[in-house]
Amino acid sequence: MVTAESIEHSIKASLPCTWIRVEGNDGHHFSAIIVSELFEGKNIVKQHQLVYQALGERMREEIHALSMKTYTPEQWETAKNSN
Repeated sequence: MVTAESIEHSIKASLPCTWIRVEGNDGHHFSAIIVSELFEGKNIVKQHQLVYQALGERMREEIHALSMKTYTPEQWETAKNSN
């Protein structure tokens, strides 16, 4: 069964993350917050494509649904401080 920890590990292995949290406990539906400098200058679609690339075949074969929020480090600081 897929775990949040295994998804987090796969993302970290391919994408340098300043901060990441993956949650989900049913083995099929997951949510993630991912902060990476690689997202700088990229729109949200390109950011999400980087995450999908990091997960590779897992997105097609193992992970049923992954909702995500992606941030640059600067955007993350602003988002954290606004809550």
